[in-house]
Amino acid sequence: MLALLIDNSNGHTKFALGDEQQLHSWRGVLPTKDLSRQTLQSLLIGQKFDAVCVASVVPDKALVLEDFFKAYLFHLVQSESPLGYGFAIPKPSQVGADRLANVTALKEKWGFPAIAVDFGTAVTFSVLSEQGYFLGGVIAPGLGGITQYLFEKGAQLPEIQIKEPLSVIGQNTQDALLSGAVYGHRGMIREILRKIVSELAFEPIVVATGSGAEFATRGLSEFHAMDINLTLEGIRLIGMRKFLGLSLF
Repeated sequence: MLALLIDNSNGHTKFALGDEQQLHSWRGVLPTKDLSRQTLQSLLIGQKFDAVCVASVVPDKALVLEDFFKAYLFHLVQSESPLGYGFAIPKPSQVGADRLANVTALKEKWGFPAIAVDFGTAVTFSVLSEQGYFLGGVIAPGLGGITQYLFEKGAQLPEIQIKEPLSVIGQNTQDALLSGAVYGHRGMIREILRKIVSELAFEPIVVATGSGAEFATRGLSEFHAMDINLTLEGIRLIGMRKFLGLSLF
């Protein structure tokens, strides 16, 4: 079976194709604000698939996707989906679909205990226990959100382009903002990971994913692996289990 896999996040919606064995090479992307019947039709010209699996954190766009693909086998990832793990939290239904997918792929590809850190509009930390249960995690501001907030709230603060600072000591306002944002964000990531690990009775593997992962993790030795396709891989696994009734483990 060939499935269309959709990661519908706040900033961008990512598309891939996958089957029982693996993700395929084709990729598509749309700004989530522009997601519509028209943009979907244009993006998917020439693509053939049998089913659609979606992880969405944008409810109104999830409705657009569900309506557009109503002629296909369709599954929307949720806590009741065939994820391949259990929960050690009281309300699994409150966990975002992207995090559910991340943990599915984390357990399948990297084992457990482990932590998936997803660098998107927000930075999410999802923790998998020694027994393979989802323990919960952390949701923190993304780097883009930090810089945008400073620009919008500071009357004399300029908008900045994210790049590697030349020095931690900025010699003008723009460089000082850049340094504070980049090094402050990396410091936040390091401290959150340190605190998570300090509360665990085990040493987890830490896997980075998301569009901002490569930049945000530079110089951070806390990370053991980079897996940019983690979310899409999790959606693939969930979709195949749902559509084909494949084993969870």
